[in-house]
Amino acid sequence: MVTSERKQNLTVSLSPQTVHKARLLAARRATSISSLVAEQIEALINDDEAYERAHRTALDLMERGLHLGGGPMLSRGSLHDR
Repeated sequence: MVTSERKQNLTVSLSPQTVHKARLLAARRATSISSLVAEQIEALINDDEAYERAHRTALDLMERGLHLGGGPMLSRGSLHDR
């Protein structure tokens, strides 16, 4: 999800081994380390937002309940009167 919106720099500290592997990965994908990091952070944010939406929907469904058919609940007394 690369956009043309204004970007802000961010400093990240990584081990030399991680930086080396990131350079190799970026080269294989014909992109930059910065783009790799940005894409992964955006994916994490999108996943988190989707989870939060699903969580709110599930809580709403549980609060409202599901109509599974059947009639009104009978009282204990009416069940024993039969």
